[in-house]
Amino acid sequence: MQEDIIQSILEGNDTLALLPTGGGKSICFQVPALLTEGLCLVISPLIALMRDQVNGLLQKDIPAEVIHSGLPFYEVKKILQQATHGDYKFLYLSPERLESSLFKEYLPALNITLLVVDEAHCVSQWGYDFRPPYLRIANLRDELPGIPIIALTASATPDVQEDITEKLKFVNGKIFRQSFERPNISYSSFCIDSKVNKLSEILNKVHGSSIVYCSSRRQTKELAGLLHLQQIPADFYHAGLTQEIRDEKQQAWINNQTRVMICTNAFGMGIDKPDVRSVIHYDTPDCLENYYQEAGRAGRDRKKSYAVLVYQKENLAGLRTLPDRRFPPITEIKKIYQSLADYLQIPVGIGEGQYFDFDLMEFIKNFKLDSLLVINTLKVLEQEGHLSFSETIFLPSQVTFSVSKDALYEFEESYPLLEPMLKCLLRTYEGIIDNRVSIHEKQLARICRLTIEEVKNQLLQIQSFGIIEYLPQKDTPQIHFLLNRASAQYLQIDQDHYLQRKKQYAERVENMIRYIGLTDECRSRYIANYFGDVDATDCGVCDNCLTKKRKSLSSEEFSLIESQVTALLTSPISVDEVIRHLQKFSKEKVWNVLDFMQGEQFISIDEQGVIQKTG
Repeated sequence: MQEDIIQSILEGNDTLALLPTGGGKSICFQVPALLTEGLCLVISPLIALMRDQVNGLLQKDIPAEVIHSGLPFYEVKKILQQATHGDYKFLYLSPERLESSLFKEYLPALNITLLVVDEAHCVSQWGYDFRPPYLRIANLRDELPGIPIIALTASATPDVQEDITEKLKFVNGKIFRQSFERPNISYSSFCIDSKVNKLSEILNKVHGSSIVYCSSRRQTKELAGLLHLQQIPADFYHAGLTQEIRDEKQQAWINNQTRVMICTNAFGMGIDKPDVRSVIHYDTPDCLENYYQEAGRAGRDRKKSYAVLVYQKENLAGLRTLPDRRFPPITEIKKIYQSLADYLQIPVGIGEGQYFDFDLMEFIKNFKLDSLLVINTLKVLEQEGHLSFSETIFLPSQVTFSVSKDALYEFEESYPLLEPMLKCLLRTYEGIIDNRVSIHEKQLARICRLTIEEVKNQLLQIQSFGIIEYLPQKDTPQIHFLLNRASAQYLQIDQDHYLQRKKQYAERVENMIRYIGLTDECRSRYIANYFGDVDATDCGVCDNCLTKKRKSLSSEEFSLIESQVTALLTSPISVDEVIRHLQKFSKEKVWNVLDFMQGEQFISIDEQGVIQKTG
């Protein structure tokens, strides 16, 4: 549907595009933007994804830039100035940035000709990832009359689709829904006694790159260790690791140096790796939106792949308790808010726009709180627009000079060993003498021929003399206060909307539980129907479809065909040859057995129709 979507935008239509994970969303707005004059403004909540797309455009010599929460005032102003001069074709920014006074100041001078809203499901209060700043994108449309908008998402139910078009003020809008079917992915769900044993069994049968999703950080590390003991190359990944370590682990997996990545859902967003053969959910997700997105990271090369969910009965009982735990009583939310203000030492009436280092585990321990209650309260406070909590934020190191040029010259005369570092700062970073500027210790180390540690020590030493203010890089979790801290007893929460969101969430959880327990309905079709794709048909390759095929044969026939196929597999053999050898059975029955054997990974059938034993 890419061409149809592009044509719709070029005709000036407001357009909603629902394309599954790996469906090529970025092409849908990048092509029409390149075919028209002016700036394409892309709004996205994911810093890592914005950076990846900008780097991809720059590699193609297409001018692009990103404004995110890690950039200081001076650099944001510089980017916006350059954008008004037409220096960029694409400008990416977070929805929060739209509301800054600096952006509003430059908006009239930006020649915006296309507005893009990525992850558009965040607009809807009834969606699974509602973000209040997205609701205010509509205000931008009032400033840009006649400019078409394209909203993109991989997963939105019919209700959420309707909400998106309403909240973004679509005029003569068009909706494009690509099929939610992924015919090359075999979905399955297993209720088992030992998850670890089943995990090993799957990974030994399905070769190639794999992602295993867990719900806790500790479990990712433990599972990676257990797989190593079984000679399965695995590593772990979660938001608690430093940015540098996360990047190293991710790159090793992309380059197939690591076969299996055991991770929390912090992993996978924006990663373009087409040859993932299996995505295994070791813990049950709370909704089909998350599950479909994560499972959809398998088989983007359109080759046979597997999305497997393993669970135990107590996991389903745990899911049913989630709505009450995810939406705690408002009295509890106010208590946590008060504790948070005490922990961060923020008086009533201040804090707006400020970032605070936040050690979640220390906070929980110091105030003797339940960890799940704290995490869910933070989510509520985010959705109510009071603050945002990010475990993966990256704020680069920053330096600003605190003295006059004359005082700086005197200091250099007195401390000649530190003079090269000061000269390097002044020559490398334009405007640093008057503004706070982001710096990169690696770059300074290379220019000054020092180690990174020596660079950091010299900067701290210069700061100790009061010459500069040096703020080292932050990749620790951050609380960003969007509003001034309120008195806990007067904390504003819209109770009606809160209870409505809880009800919607309970329905999403129930749909997930139904999916897990399906026994005679096609899993692929169930997922597609959930997202409003009513034309979907049975996939023929999920666990339930394979079981149906097997049932269409008598057990005696099935066993006979299976044993004869196995006997023929002394070496690779074509499907046509197998069918010729088994002429007394219909072609359909032979194919049913072959499909089942392939689904259970006893055999593999390549694109040329050649069958081989696996394992």
